[in-house]
Amino acid sequence: MNHLLRALAASVLAVGALDVAGQSSDSPGGDVLVIDHYVPVVSRLPSIAGETAQLYVRERTLGETVLRSGSLAGRVILFVHGAGTPAEVAFDPPYPDASWMAHLARGGYDVFSMEMTGYGRSTRPLVMNDPCNLAEVQQNDFIPDLIPDACPPAYGFATGTIASDWHDLDAVVGYIRELRGVERVHLAGWSLGGPRAGGYAARHPDRVETVVLLSPAYSRSRAASPPDDPVPGAAFTKQSRADFDALWDRQLGCPNQYEPAVRNAVWSAMLESDPVGATWGTGVRRAPRVTTWGFGPAEVGEMRVPMLLIAPETDGQVSPARVAELYEDLGSERKILLHLACSSHNAMWETNRSVLFEASLQWFRDGSVDGVESGELRLGHGP
Repeated sequence: MNHLLRALAASVLAVGALDVAGQSSDSPGGDVLVIDHYVPVVSRLPSIAGETAQLYVRERTLGETVLRSGSLAGRVILFVHGAGTPAEVAFDPPYPDASWMAHLARGGYDVFSMEMTGYGRSTRPLVMNDPCNLAEVQQNDFIPDLIPDACPPAYGFATGTIASDWHDLDAVVGYIRELRGVERVHLAGWSLGGPRAGGYAARHPDRVETVVLLSPAYSRSRAASPPDDPVPGAAFTKQSRADFDALWDRQLGCPNQYEPAVRNAVWSAMLESDPVGATWGTGVRRAPRVTTWGFGPAEVGEMRVPMLLIAPETDGQVSPARVAELYEDLGSERKILLHLACSSHNAMWETNRSVLFEASLQWFRDGSVDGVESGELRLGHGP
């Protein structure tokens, strides 16, 4: 216990910003603690290369999980978000029984999530404060209230790259490994979090126990080598409530697939995560545009890290067929492809989320789902 307490205290001194907040049993997180961390990293984003950024890391844990004596090996999980939604909203929304992180924490895990540079409460490059750096079609939503007319960009390149994301992720993995005294962590990713977490695991298998990927953005045609940096185009993107609802609505294939109150809670948390974007028009969520490469067939074919892949069957953003291709190409001997019925790209917020949460807990705990260590499963029918 003493070495864990010393590590916890040292993290306060090293990072300079750590907050511990208990939650009552009737709150969305129940008896699971929230601990906020900020991890410094010398950025490799083209837009702020060489500057020090602060990465927001949220921890959900039962108190005894953090402070108990003995090793936490095999009991530490890190969540990695997708292209738009920050991790605190994706995996820990303020709604009862909708927190994937809290569910795993109640299962005895020390659960972290991180936000890449440009997302949520992490450092945001200043280029994201200028609506002229959006694509022109997205600028149109802010005329004339925010800008008088469409305008040329002051910074005409993508804010980040998948390589700069891997660099951020490595800083957080290193921080957690030292903080909790473990050699490896489990990784869980959603959407673009697939190439982020999966690509990182391919490069650092010695630091990763197992991987869970929900709707991973995989492509057999993805280039193995990076394009020239920086890549021309919009610096960042935006999402309004209308954008958010329309994208989700196109993916509903079952009655009662989601609860309206969950959708409202998620969107409110989205605006809270972006105080600047919340003042633009009716309120938007901003996210950096990231150029993606790597995590293609040659790379995943060499991977041996055990992996659980979840393909929501009504996903209209990452086709279930793409997830099946990743399963086919993956070199790991231990791998599961879970087809999740009546679930969209936003499966972790929908009615079948308890099936998703429990399957991931079984995988982290047992290395299997419903007793299956490798193969295909179909769960969640008839919510």
